[in-house]
Formats: sequence, C-alpha cells, structure tokens
Amino acid sequence: MTMERFCYYTPYVDPNFESLFEQINPPRVCFDNDTCKDCTIIKVDSANKHGILLEVVQIMTDLDLVISKSYICSDGGWFMDVFHVTDQFGNKITDEFLVDYIQQAICTRRSSEKRHVYKGIGPRPRHLVTEHTALEMTVTDQPGLLSEVSAVLAELGCHVSAAVAWTHNHRGALIFYVDDSHDIGRPITDQNRLSYIQQQLQTVVKAHHTGSEKQTVRLTAPTAARTHTERRLHQLMVADEGYKTCSSCGAINEKDKIGMSCGCTHVSIDSCKEKGYSVINIRCRDRPKLLFDTVCALTDMLYMVFHAAISSDCSIATQEYYVRRKDGCKLDTEKERQKVLQCIIAAVERRVTQGLRLDITAQDRLGLLSDITRVFREYGLSILRAEISTRGGEAIGTFYVTDTSGRQISRETVDGVKGDIGGNVQVHAKLLDKVVTEKTSSSIVRDVDDSPGLLSLGSLLWSRIERISGNLGAIRS
Repeated sequence: MTMERFCYYTPYVDPNFESLFEQINPPRVCFDNDTCKDCTIIKVDSANKHGILLEVVQIMTDLDLVISKSYICSDGGWFMDVFHVTDQFGNKITDEFLVDYIQQAICTRRSSEKRHVYKGIGPRPRHLVTEHTALEMTVTDQPGLLSEVSAVLAELGCHVSAAVAWTHNHRGALIFYVDDSHDIGRPITDQNRLSYIQQQLQTVVKAHHTGSEKQTVRLTAPTAARTHTERRLHQLMVADEGYKTCSSCGAINEKDKIGMSCGCTHVSIDSCKEKGYSVINIRCRDRPKLLFDTVCALTDMLYMVFHAAISSDCSIATQEYYVRRKDGCKLDTEKERQKVLQCIIAAVERRVTQGLRLDITAQDRLGLLSDITRVFREYGLSILRAEISTRGGEAIGTFYVTDTSGRQISRETVDGVKGDIGGNVQVHAKLLDKVVTEKTSSSIVRDVDDSPGLLSLGSLLWSRIERISGNLGAIRS
C-alpha cells in the first residue's frame, strides 16, 4: 500500500509583494534588561520569510553572544522570537553602542543597500568576506595536507588573509580567502592566473587521494553575494555526504540526563498529525554556536521552523523544532527522516572541541600559515580544526591538534612547537582537563568549550566599545 504524501497548500506570493510587505512591516527589536536578573531578553518581531531565523541567530552568533534560551513562533506569516542572551563573559547586554548595532543589523539585514552597518569599526568579520578571492576545498582528512596546500599558495604569490578548516568523519572542508601578495588587499581576478592556481592545487590534492576518494577544489572571484563562511563550511560538508555515517545512539525522551555520559548527540523525529508538523528533538552537550549550527542545517535542507523551544541546563542543551518543508510537506518517508537526523547530528558534531588548542599571534606575512602548519606536521600533529585571520598587519590563529599516533601531546612537544614557530608568537595551549603550558601573556586563557571565535565581529565591537565609551570594564564586572 502506497502512502500518499500530504502537503499543506502554500499559495504563490509575488516576490515584489513580499518586498513591499517587508518595507511596510520592518523588523522590530526590543531589549529587556529588567525581567531577568542574569540575562538580557531580546524580542524580534518581523514579517516571516524562509531563512530569517538563521539571519537573526547568525547576527548574534557573530557577536559572540551566548543564547541560553529561546522561544520561536513564525506561524501565520509573522515571525516572533524571544532570546535570552548574555555576552561572552556572562553579563547582560548593556552598552548602547552594541544595542544599537544589533538593532540596526537585524532591521537592515534584508536590505542589500544597508547590508553592512557601522563600517567605521574596521574590517568586516571573517564570517562574511566579500572582497577577497575564495578557495573552497573538500578532501579526505589527512595529516599534512593543509600544510602542503598553504605552501603551494605561498609559492604562487597568494597571501592568505583568512582561512577556516573543519574535519569530521575522516573528511575535511577548507575555505581560504586570498589576495595578491604583491598588492596585499587586492583580490586575484585574472582568470588565467586563477585557472593555473586551481590546477596546481588540484595536483597536490589528487596526490593525497585514491581514484575512488572524492575531492573538490574551487576558486572564485570576489562577490557581494558570498555566503557566510561557517554556513558555507556546513554546505560543503553536506554536499560531500560525510553525514551518512552519523547515527543517534538512543532515545531522548527521559527527563533525566541518563545516556548523555556517552557524549553523543541524541536526535528524534516525530509527527504532530493534528497540526501537520514534524517534531525534531535534539539533546546534546551545550557549546557556543550550537543554535546556529542546527538552524543552519534545517534552513539549508529547506525546512521552515514554525515553532521552537531552546534551553540549556547543566551543560545539556535541549532543542525542539516544529517544522515543515518549504513546500508545506512533512517528513513522511523513513529515508527523508534518516537524512535529516544524520545531517543534524553532523552539524552538531563538526564543531565539537577535541584535542589540544593552540592560540597563535604573529606578524602577518606571506607564507605564515604554511610555516605554522609545517611545524605541526614536523612534530607529528594532525589539525582537527583551524581558523586564522589577519587585521592591521597582525595574524591571529586558533588550531585544535592531536598527535597522529594517538598519544597524548607532551609539554616538550608544545614547547618545541612554540620555539620553532618563533619568539614573537604567543601560544596558549590547554587540554580539555589539564593545562599543559602556562600563560605567555596577560590575556585570559579560557576553557576550550567556552572560547569565542577569534577576530570575530564580536571581538571587533568589544574593542571598539572599549575605545569609544571606556566602559568595557563595567560590562565585565
């Protein structure tokens, strides 16, 4: 017996009408610092449109804001959301500069003419880089590959202004933003040169893969329509189909925390027949940017979130989404349910922190990333996740590494890495449960799980706030 696929009717709406409706009913953002003693409540009301939830969460995530609780309702053509938010230090959002920035960012997000607000704070964050040539790669995760790719880029006169690399399930995705080393800041737009660079990189990548292993190398010129970097990394890894080996290890309906000791991500998908929704429940270890990752996965799979409840308790995050496909259909087939389940688990686990963290600060120069990754390779370290960006002649990088032989990384290895990278480099190294080196500067060495992203829009804004208003110390206290 064939099960008929039931979809809720979705009428056609002219895009011009949608744009007019947004102009007549622009988003409204309200900040409430009185209701809760330990967090700021941010309320967002807006005309509903596919992707708006991700845009709002993305803005807050890029500011290093921590969302501990959220209630989402977007039924009936109107989007209403409540976020319980603190800054990265656990304090309320009280600075007027930051409040004004968030309001303008959300309210002008859908207008291309006003997409970037407060340009005076400095370069735009690494998450949305539009002025550089972009290199995207999906590869088999192998020690030393990032080092070789970085070396080739340096030899070809490509200066790496920013780079992000993720690995998961023995696969890797990398995004480099490069410019001309002879004219720092100027993108590479010559098609013949781009083709030659891509050809050389493909040769290097193919040397690390067998004929049956998938790999992609793609260079693109600057474009204003470029996707948010971390969202693009998710998209690359989904297209690479690394999610297919993911699985949930048990039910998540129990109110206690039994089963979470395994450290796995628990996902279940049920059906709400009365309302025509599919109900997705997620339970996992809480961490920064978790909400962004799960909403990103649902949005890119073309599912619309109509209702949701997000909370965190004792380091355990619980998320419940009521969704339909963009075409109005539920998740009716087992194959579709399995794909959604696997994609959500993969989205959660790609950013799970493992290994040893090294924070490196150095003077920016051609070949810096190549030199750093070469040192890692020489000491037998494999890179699990990496992120580096440049600003004002300075490069700041965060690397999560493990020993390729599976042994614990020793203090001698860390000291050797510090010495070989150079005396002008500050390295902060910390295991998940044990400090392996002392602080080398007055900066705070935070736990791996609680660290904000490097050189993000949040850090740029905090530094700007400190310079302008002089009250950053009051915010942190």
